[in-house]
Amino acid sequence: MHLPLDKGIFRLKLKTMKIITSLVLFLFILFFTFSSSFIEVNSFPLKLISEEREIELGKLYLPASIDEFEGIYPEEELQTYLNNLGKRLAQRAQRKMDYQFYLVNSNIVNAFALPGGPVIITRGIFLILEDEDELAGILSHEIGHIEKRHHARFVEKQLALNLLLQIGSFLLPQNLTGEILFQLSKISAGLISLKFSRDQEKEADEVAFSILIGSNYSPEGMLKVFEKLKKLEKSRPPEWLSTHPLPESRIKSWQEKIAQHKVHGSYLKSTSKFEEMKKMLLQSKPSFEEYEKGKKAFKERDFERAEKHFERALELYPKNVPALIYLARLNLKEKNYPAARDFAFRALKLNPELFSAHYLCGLSEFGLQNWERSLAYFEKAKKLVPFDGSTYYYAGRNLENLGRLTSARDNYQRALEIGPKDAPWYEDCFKRYNRLR
Repeated sequence: MHLPLDKGIFRLKLKTMKIITSLVLFLFILFFTFSSSFIEVNSFPLKLISEEREIELGKLYLPASIDEFEGIYPEEELQTYLNNLGKRLAQRAQRKMDYQFYLVNSNIVNAFALPGGPVIITRGIFLILEDEDELAGILSHEIGHIEKRHHARFVEKQLALNLLLQIGSFLLPQNLTGEILFQLSKISAGLISLKFSRDQEKEADEVAFSILIGSNYSPEGMLKVFEKLKKLEKSRPPEWLSTHPLPESRIKSWQEKIAQHKVHGSYLKSTSKFEEMKKMLLQSKPSFEEYEKGKKAFKERDFERAEKHFERALELYPKNVPALIYLARLNLKEKNYPAARDFAFRALKLNPELFSAHYLCGLSEFGLQNWERSLAYFEKAKKLVPFDGSTYYYAGRNLENLGRLTSARDNYQRALEIGPKDAPWYEDCFKRYNRLR
C-alpha cells in the first residue's frame, strides 16, 4: 500500500532523479566526446554534436518554433516558391544540410534558423521587401548562421552546462525523463530568441555574400534590407534587430564588399514570381490587420470586441489560421466545446502539424467527454512538442477516465517533472498522481 506522497518528498525525489540523470549523462558525454574525433578551435572548444544529430535537433525544435510564430502561412504555392528559392541558394553552401524554408503567419519582422537546416521567415518581414534579391539576401544570411554552426554551438554550450549532451537527438522524446524534457524546453526558448554576437553576424554575412554572388543575385538587395531595418528601428524596432545586431560598421563592411566585387547590372534583382507571391501576401494583409486588432482586444480582456475582429478576419481571408486558433480559445472560455472544436479543426486542416490546433482540439473533445478522441489529439501534441507539461496532464486525465491508470500515473509524473509548478493544472496533477501511486 502506498502512502500519500508529500510535496517536499516529491521534490526531493525529483532532485535525486536530476542528480542521477546528470551523472549518467556525464558518462554519456565523455563517451561521445572521446570516442569521436570532434575537436574544433572556436568559441566553443568541443564539437559535441555531429551533423546528423544537429539535423535531428532542428526537427525536434521546429514545431514549437512554428507554433510560436502563429503557424505556417497556408498557401502551398508560396511555401513551394520560398522552399525552392532557399534550396537553390543553399546549394552554394559548403555544409550539405537538410535545408527547409518556411513562411509563418506572424506579423513580427523577423527571420531565424534552427540547428541543421530549418529557416523560418515571417509574413511581416516578407511584406517589407520589394525585390527578390532582398529575400535572397535574408535567406542566405540565415543559411550563413547554419553554415557556421552558430545554433549548434549554442545548444552544445547549454547541454554541456547542464550535463545534458544532445539527449534530444540521441533518444526519442517519448523515452526521455520529464527533467530532460524541461531542459530541452529551455533550450527551445533560447534558440528562438538567440542573440548573435557581432563576430557571428560578420561570419554569416561573409557566407551570405558568397552565396548571393555564386547564385547571381545582386548583393545590393541585402543592403536595402539593412537600410529598411534601420529605418524601422526609429519607429518600431523590428525583432530581427534584437537578435541580429546591425551596427554601422556592418553596413559599411557590406558596402565595401560590393565595391570590391564591382557589382553591376548583370546580377538578378527580381522575378515575376516574386511579384506574384508578394501580391498574394498583400491580398491577405487586411485580414491579418483585423486579426492583430482582435489579439490586442483579447489581451485587454475585451473578448466581445476581439471575437468580432477575428470573425471579420475570417470573412476577409478564411484561411487565417491564427484567427481560427483565437476563436477556438474564446469558445473554450465560454465552454462552447462544439464551436471550439470546429474552429480548432479548421485550423488543423490548414496546418496539420500545428501543435496549438491539436492541443485545442484535445481540450474541446475533453470538454465533450470524448476521452479517446481527446487522448489522440494530446498524444499527437506530445510528439510535436514533447516538452509541454500540460499535454501530459491532459493525456493523463483522459487515460484515467478510460481506466488506464498506470499510463495515467506515468503521464502525471512527467507533467509534474516538466512543470511549470505555477501552472493552474499543477496542483490537481499532483493530487491525482499521489492517488494513483
